[in-house]
Amino acid sequence: MATVKDILDRKGYDVVTIAADDSVFTAAKLMNARKIGGVIVLEDQEVIGIFTERDVLRRVVAERRDPAKTLIRDVMTAPVTTCRPGATLEECQALLTDKRIRHLPVLDDDGLRGIITSGDLLAHHVSEQAATIEYLNNYMFDIRS
Repeated sequence: MATVKDILDRKGYDVVTIAADDSVFTAAKLMNARKIGGVIVLEDQEVIGIFTERDVLRRVVAERRDPAKTLIRDVMTAPVTTCRPGATLEECQALLTDKRIRHLPVLDDDGLRGIITSGDLLAHHVSEQAATIEYLNNYMFDIRS
């Protein structure tokens, strides 16, 4: 059974973070530059929240807040739903579905290790299905020879 560590080993352990006292404007610029939908909020190297596109819409735009004057700590999602490197992909998919979220920071005993997204899980499933289809095609072709 595939685990979170398997995905991180393939995609990398890079995580984009931001400080709780940074502005929403700074976070939005960072997210646009990195082409990502969320950033992990750190304070003293500890994960204290997550700030996503959904937070921009619900807590900034919908409330007519000024992004340049609004601090991340005031509009981030906290507490954060997380997973561990040994968690199965099925467990993570259940968390994402149950909580209606798209990002799961990965924490171990030493702190933040990575992040997986619903897109990462989908890509993994597509890759597995492609491998199965290729195997079945090869099997069927070999039987006919």
